[in-house]
Amino acid sequence: MSASRYGSPGNPPATSARWTAERLNPPSRLWGSNGVAFGPDGRLYVAQFLAAQVSAVDPATGDVEVVVPMDGPVQSPDDLAFGADGSMYIADLVPGRVWRRGPDGEYTLVSDDVANPNGITCVGDRLFVNEMKPDGRLMELFPDGRDPVVLTEGLALGNAMQLGPDGHLYYPHMMSGPNPLLTGQVWRIPPDGGTPEVVADDVHQPVAVRFDQGGVLHVLSRGAEGIVTRIDLHGSGSRTLVTSGVVGLDNAAFDAENRMFVSSYASGGVTEMHPDGRTREIVPRGLDGPYGVTIDLGGQVYAADHYRVASPSPAGITTHALLPFAHGIAAEGELLHLTSQFGQIQTYDPRDGTTRERAGGLRRPLGITVAPDGSLVVAESDAGRVVAVDGNDAVSVLADGLDRPADVTFDAEGRCYVSDEGAGAVLRIEADAAPTVVLDGLDAPQGLAVLGDELFTVETGRRRLRAVSLTTGEVRTDAEDLPVGAPAGVVPRTEPALFAQGMPGMARRFAGLAVTQEGALLLSGNGEGTVVSLKPSDRRCP
Repeated sequence: MSASRYGSPGNPPATSARWTAERLNPPSRLWGSNGVAFGPDGRLYVAQFLAAQVSAVDPATGDVEVVVPMDGPVQSPDDLAFGADGSMYIADLVPGRVWRRGPDGEYTLVSDDVANPNGITCVGDRLFVNEMKPDGRLMELFPDGRDPVVLTEGLALGNAMQLGPDGHLYYPHMMSGPNPLLTGQVWRIPPDGGTPEVVADDVHQPVAVRFDQGGVLHVLSRGAEGIVTRIDLHGSGSRTLVTSGVVGLDNAAFDAENRMFVSSYASGGVTEMHPDGRTREIVPRGLDGPYGVTIDLGGQVYAADHYRVASPSPAGITTHALLPFAHGIAAEGELLHLTSQFGQIQTYDPRDGTTRERAGGLRRPLGITVAPDGSLVVAESDAGRVVAVDGNDAVSVLADGLDRPADVTFDAEGRCYVSDEGAGAVLRIEADAAPTVVLDGLDAPQGLAVLGDELFTVETGRRRLRAVSLTTGEVRTDAEDLPVGAPAGVVPRTEPALFAQGMPGMARRFAGLAVTQEGALLLSGNGEGTVVSLKPSDRRCP
């Protein structure tokens, strides 16, 4: 059993003689939560897409046990289902695979010919899966190796589906397709094939369909309000909307007593949801990442948390906006500037909720900062460049030929620095000259910040905070045992693809670093799901 997803939450988030480390929010126990299903043992199994992991949750105690580890064969589990013999079937979205994990724990590849498999369900010993992509398919797969049977095509991003009491398979259309009438709909089709038909439309942002023990259809919304639409299709036909406040619902499962348990792609955790919308946390929700971190002039801390922009606190997490794929983040006045590893740079205004796209089509932009001249400077990781975006949204190249730049920052004299994760170095960008090495011999440096005349970087490979004096060149290790990266003992493997069938795939983890006005450092503790404050200790070592 695990008290958190990374280790004991009672341990300090770092060891250091120079800094006092404090968590701004409690550690998370899941790396987000996606597909959920009750197993034969009565536990609720939770797919965690961002972690390549499946855990089992005891709904009575909230205990969490990892069942499918993140260094196993499954790369990006998004949904799961159990067959009649107790086998667990897993939709492995990014590589396009469907796995069977037998009762003995052995893995068998059922299919590697499904594009973005997501919604998955079992009907006795039969297995069905759909594709989360435009013009997706709904298919029956056969663990014995027979060719799949396509029941229908034309899905507008399929997702969590289930057999209804009438013997049909029900599934949502998550997004609009070529026909605008495909927005907000639930469809059904006989499991032996036939003509699909719409059974409900004008449903709020449907992401999953689930039937309770009484045969009432529940349609979960992926939006910020946590809306569930209950439709008594096979009774009175009545429709009821319930607002739970669980941000970014993903999936649900009903136990034998008809209690409803929901997951959240945006905030993780497992929550029991009552018919009137009241909730009870089974596994507390938290941060999926975080990735980048920043602080505004008013002292508000913001974390870029892959699916949202959020603020940490001891009481939990406040979601400011669902902004998909928020990774790098930098505050400027009342604005927030964001990168997405899928190619975008955006400016978000929390005052009115508006978003302005500043650049697109970049190759995995990651860390972002505001230059002295007001331009946005970004580490374009997969292009090996540092680029600037001016006030007119024109993109220019400040440096290229880098290995894998991760983050950028400026010192008081306006000089630009970049951490190069691939080269294991921090470089100073020089005008009309090759970059100058400021610090090398590092293992995957990412987050970067300047405080006074010292530059700090998060060395994620060794989980250390390194410091270098910009005047004397002195190098120190300021903190160790940082909660960044995968848990201890997990063996790195080939990184899943950034894109899958034209859809967003798997983003690289990023441990951001920021400086407060009081002279503290803020660290993205992405291993345990916290933002860590590092404040200078009373006793500063020479």
